Amino acid sequence: MKRLAVLLALLGALAARAEEAELQGLITNGTITRTGQAFYVKFCERLNDTSRLDFNLAVRERPSARWGVLIWVEHENQPLYRRFLQPNVADMQATAYAAADSVLEAINRRKIEALFDDNIDLAKDEL
Repeated sequence: MKRLAVLLALLGALAARAEEAELQGLITNGTITRTGQAFYVKFCERLNDTSRLDFNLAVRERPSARWGVLIWVEHENQPLYRRFLQPNVADMQATAYAAADSVLEAINRRKIEALFDDNIDLAKDEL
């Protein structure tokens, strides 16, 4: 039993080191329009002001002549936020701040749900 405890402690330490090696706090910019750039700047501003980033995000956009700009935010290749923005959005700060708050809430919810997942015999991609 003592050897098992030591082995589990070593595995925990190795897992912690492996997690430390990964870069955290990156927000990649996949926007190309002026509207998308304005959203990205305000979105990052809000995230950097409100929390310590221990996760990575990707902000992407798809411009459309008919609908405006589709903006979405991904975390681990899963979309967390998605919205069409018109090119003439008067108050981009309110929109981007609301998006950042929504993304933080979704990430925190995912972290809590991960604590209660019973997937010992499954790999991450087998869920």
